Amino acid sequence: MNRYHQRSIQAELIDEAGISFSDWTVCLKELNTINSLLGGHDITVEGVRLLLPAERKEIIIAEIGCGGGDNLKAIHRWNVNKHYPLRYIGIDLNEACISFADKHCSELSAEFICSDYRQADLKNRYPDIIFSSLFCHHFTDIQLVDMLIWLKLNSRVGFFINDLQRHPLAFHSIQLLTRLFSGSYLVKNDAPISVLRGFKRAEWKILLQRSGIENYSIKWKWAFRFLIIVNNE
Repeated sequence: MNRYHQRSIQAELIDEAGISFSDWTVCLKELNTINSLLGGHDITVEGVRLLLPAERKEIIIAEIGCGGGDNLKAIHRWNVNKHYPLRYIGIDLNEACISFADKHCSELSAEFICSDYRQADLKNRYPDIIFSSLFCHHFTDIQLVDMLIWLKLNSRVGFFINDLQRHPLAFHSIQLLTRLFSGSYLVKNDAPISVLRGFKRAEWKILLQRSGIENYSIKWKWAFRFLIIVNNE
């Protein structure tokens, strides 16, 4: 069967236990570089921009699967000249990621929580905007339906997802780039698998339909990403 026909179930190394903090550090720094050079952070900023309410009150933005916090830093950099009153929450199950984020995101007004996103103690604060970037492809379709429902129920304004398109050019390009330039065994192994675990537009439509979500948009973005936006208002 064509391996691009359906989502791969092959596990990624970063989903396994026992990875050292030093290996995580190299991995997270490289992922930040990849997101910066290939436009991933720009897509995240667009998601925030399209959901921001007109009223300039304090806005809480939460990221699930926040990794090292680089997406929240990208939003913060964009907001330096915009002056929106933004507050950030980063949630990740991995203790090494949260430790890295705490150290490298000190300039943010951010709270980093080490927890499964479903059990995170948000202190009865519903974030205005919740998002994920390169997080959804780690989950099965059944898990994603539950996640989409959770995102809708727990976001006041709405949520967005920034994740990979499953495409042969994306697979071969990232495989070549990481072989040539990556110093992280995690990135070299997982980046091509991530593409194979990615999505097609029709699959997102089915997942959203199964979640009972009707008010959404799906935008294709370079380089081989989808930006899914759900507005609750």
